[in-house]
Amino acid sequence: MRTGNSNLPLIWDLIDRKTEIFTELSDRVWETPETCYMEKLSAAAHREMLEAQGFAITENVADIPTALIGEAGKGGPIIAFLGEYDALAGLSQKAGLTGHEPIVAGANGHGCGHNLLGSASLLAATALKDWLEETGTPGRVRYYGCPAEEGGAAKAFMVRAGAFEDVDIAISWHPSNFAGVQRETSLANCRIDFSFTGRAAHAAAVPELGRSALDAVELMNVGVNYMREHMPSDCRIHYAVLDAGGISPNVVQAYAKVRYVVRAPELPGLLSLIERVKKVAEGAALMTETKVESTILAGVSNLIVNTPLMDVMQDVWDSIGPPPFEEEDRAFAEKIRATLTPQDISASWNQERLEERDVPLADFILPPHNENRQMGGSTDVGDVSWVVPTVQAYGATLAVGTQLHTWQVVAQGKSPLAHKGMISAAKAMAATGLAAIESEQLREAAWADLKKRRKGQVYTSPIPPGAEPPVAAMTVK
Repeated sequence: MRTGNSNLPLIWDLIDRKTEIFTELSDRVWETPETCYMEKLSAAAHREMLEAQGFAITENVADIPTALIGEAGKGGPIIAFLGEYDALAGLSQKAGLTGHEPIVAGANGHGCGHNLLGSASLLAATALKDWLEETGTPGRVRYYGCPAEEGGAAKAFMVRAGAFEDVDIAISWHPSNFAGVQRETSLANCRIDFSFTGRAAHAAAVPELGRSALDAVELMNVGVNYMREHMPSDCRIHYAVLDAGGISPNVVQAYAKVRYVVRAPELPGLLSLIERVKKVAEGAALMTETKVESTILAGVSNLIVNTPLMDVMQDVWDSIGPPPFEEEDRAFAEKIRATLTPQDISASWNQERLEERDVPLADFILPPHNENRQMGGSTDVGDVSWVVPTVQAYGATLAVGTQLHTWQVVAQGKSPLAHKGMISAAKAMAATGLAAIESEQLREAAWADLKKRRKGQVYTSPIPPGAEPPVAAMTVK
């Protein structure tokens, strides 16, 4: 697709007609920040919008109460838009302030911009739906309302349940410092709880009768730390002790639990590393004469990028240009930047391999690159990308230097600059979806690229068949 496509002005106009109500949706979700599978109000807000826009709605997708799908159109290819609306714990912050001031200390906040993410994806889906109706073009549009991206792996459960089996192309985005095409891959990861059970005893009178579950946790952690020298350098392992067995040191701890996050650049390597970690846990149980049980809470695959779709989206972004920021937006961004460290600001430029500039807001589109770059984190969009050709945008919704998962993101979440970046991202996604609807050649090229990148590997869910979606919020990703 080239930027001269005569349908682009129409679909962008369809977005402009509805920016106000979707901005209100984003702000509404910002006002009710909910975490990991608890997004009842946020999911309800998206459901109401889907219904108002004429989508047929499927709820409780993959037995997840806060996951939903809206579909419109008939015949033709199926274009999926992925939306998210979960928040983060502990990041409550008043909107529009340039100093740290929580609304409620310790409460939730949209520190990753998912209030914007879901709203823009639904706006893009709605615009493409309206275009299909106005032009009489065959095709179907789906909006996937996806909860629990922050550590809950909802999309992985949805993929495992077959929710994407008939989709032709999937499109998403993420709030960022810059606007452009996301070309980085991500790490596959898995969250596993290891629960050790021993035997309580008086720690002074009869310590020989006790079997310490806490000792087992500590030995497991030591064993994994020694293993780091003998695993691939681009893998990552983190852990947190969830239950240390109580507060009484004079009691041999009969129960203890530790949570592990295991990451690897690709899914096969992740599955292999998980087995090694499990062996260390079994060894710790053997040494302490305790028993260990492991429970996989969530897992996500590495993200597979797609060159044909990225090239089309790059062309779209070059046509749109950066968001139309105004002087008031730049002034607010400068005040946010005053709360950041020089290291924060440099990190944003370094992550994109760009020469640092002294600008409060990105006034350019990210250039394409051919390097095999990898982000440090993980995303459950990765599982979708294994089964459907997937492309993602970055939207410039933040002052340059803002790091995700911080109060500064929350402070900017309802600002005019964030809204402008959100609308631009919706236009980029809608136009990319339009190109996929119109071009069978593009769809075929995207599928060929996906098959090539999978290298003959068959998708294997990192979540075992018996595991169910967790319902409690978990730690940061």
